[in-house]
Amino acid sequence: MNNFVRRATLVVASICVGAATVPNGPESIVANDNRRPAGTLKNGVLTVKLEARDGLWRPDGEKGVPLPVAAWAEEGKPLSVPGPLIRVPAGTDVKASLRNSLDKPLTVFGFGKTRGMSDSVVIPAGASRDVQFNAATPGTYYYLARRGVNASFFGARLEPDMELAGAIVVDAAGAPAQATDRVFVMSFWFKVDQKSPTGLSQSTMAINGLSWPHTERIDLTQGDSVRWRVINLTEIDHPMHLHGFYFRVDRKGDGVTDTVYTRDQQRLAVTELALPFSTMSISWLPDRAGNWIYHCHYPDHISSINTLDTDKGHFDDSGASHHGSDRPHEMFGLVLGLRVAPRGPPLNPAAHPRPIRMIVRQKERMYGTHTGYSMALAGTPEAQDPNAIPVTGPTLVLERGEPVAITVVNHAKEHASIHWHGVELESYPDGVPGWSGSGNQTLPPIAPGDSLTVRYTPPRAGTFMYHSHINESAQISSGLYGPIIVVEPGQAYDPERDRVFFFGLAGPTTNVIFGPFAHHLMNGEAQPKPFDLRAGTTYRLRLINLADGGQVVVSLLNGQEPVMWKAIAKDGAALPRSQATSRPAMLVFGPGEIYDFELTPAKTGDLAFTFGPFFPPLPPGVTLPPNFQPPPPRRTVVVHVKQ
Repeated sequence: MNNFVRRATLVVASICVGAATVPNGPESIVANDNRRPAGTLKNGVLTVKLEARDGLWRPDGEKGVPLPVAAWAEEGKPLSVPGPLIRVPAGTDVKASLRNSLDKPLTVFGFGKTRGMSDSVVIPAGASRDVQFNAATPGTYYYLARRGVNASFFGARLEPDMELAGAIVVDAAGAPAQATDRVFVMSFWFKVDQKSPTGLSQSTMAINGLSWPHTERIDLTQGDSVRWRVINLTEIDHPMHLHGFYFRVDRKGDGVTDTVYTRDQQRLAVTELALPFSTMSISWLPDRAGNWIYHCHYPDHISSINTLDTDKGHFDDSGASHHGSDRPHEMFGLVLGLRVAPRGPPLNPAAHPRPIRMIVRQKERMYGTHTGYSMALAGTPEAQDPNAIPVTGPTLVLERGEPVAITVVNHAKEHASIHWHGVELESYPDGVPGWSGSGNQTLPPIAPGDSLTVRYTPPRAGTFMYHSHINESAQISSGLYGPIIVVEPGQAYDPERDRVFFFGLAGPTTNVIFGPFAHHLMNGEAQPKPFDLRAGTTYRLRLINLADGGQVVVSLLNGQEPVMWKAIAKDGAALPRSQATSRPAMLVFGPGEIYDFELTPAKTGDLAFTFGPFFPPLPPGVTLPPNFQPPPPRRTVVVHVKQ
């Protein structure tokens, strides 16, 4: 289910259930970095005592706004978000005593024989229950809870209960502990306000209990072997993106099962969709030093809407002094900062790079009241016309192994910075102002009227993109992006047989809960014109998603049935043989994800290419509030297949 529906579902739940009782406990809740397992492990049995209590959580750091929420603690120890880590070797019997010190009955999931949300136990207020299970299968799991006794639908958590969750990790028997094997739990908290311009009173999103810039800095050394377990314990999806490197997807789970990918099934990615209440295990090699980030690729999820210094849609910059370490970028929410220490001398810059000059522009009131943004490539008609605002931006065709020096000239009225998404480059040109680089040598934002030159050498042929990495919720949603195609040496890009389909939005969505929601665009158009293909000709279709707010669904239909296409790449990396298969032409993917397909139309006739927001049916018994405005419908483009 996409973010539109989940937001509305949560709104419905809060409206129908009524205002929650706000606890007034003075106890402080600490952030849990998931490094220390809870309980006592002896003779193959883990004994642990957990207690749910009320406290005050500060995801924006010690000086940040306190939130009255319930959380878990080991008995006699401080409350934490996320809850205490349950981590044991396979085969361990886990025996837990769960105490409910809250004001209402508590439904707890994850400690039964089938685990995840497939089992639950109800604990009356003031009571305890003993639960146990055998941790037979290695993997990543979780536990979570909410007040109330209805276990049929978990999406109705109210604000005080959203942090009642923690990780369960079962290691393979005899597996050695590794410092780079980390567990990251994503959580959120928000309060709906129907009178707020954003639909929210306040909101925050956190990784291991903290929101950027207060999240933990992950310190690594060049050449380390890194393994991460990422757990999404929110009701909405998060496309998680790693800057500068590919990671390998090793496992995926839902809290009940954790599926291991064989070597032939493992694939590379730079962005992977973390579905609600899901887990994934990834591994990667930081082979280049410098500062990097790992973050959710929904611009709204890293914007000022997700700091508690934003109240009723208004960000109080004067009161946000505790965010000073994040200037000049001002990201918030689901972001981790990574610092990779060098091992050996740095690489020398490549000689004689190919010069490229790109111009950032803006146009007032291009999308209703919202400003539009764009990039133009020097030497093109668009660059010569100062009023041209091409969306998408120009296709940047590079050659594998050829160094480039790209000068970005800012003709807009606000600061700019460009991220070269998916390209394996050095840290400084990566595009995060005030962070990319290392030490005192960090990338500055590009001031209005100024320019900046970045240099890199693309090491891999494939499909990538460039986009804004400052004020993303406005600039990305309003057109500051474009495709990058890296070809093999000596090859030419043929736009006739090599088609790019770039999905974005017609401006930002102001009210992220109730709408109205921005129209989806394909290659800058809300209703693209028909296009032609030829029967028997093989085409490469490069699908790039940068639309905020929810997943995008794309299909190519012959009547009511999808035609067949062959998947060949994800995020610019070739798929393994087991996944490079022919399949029905339908794709659901999140912003920051890129897929390449091969298509050979079998016969002449008309096909229907559809795109738009992924909008599945609501859960049983859930209705939308009367002021909710559904997102615009999917659009259909006629495809003429000729002889």
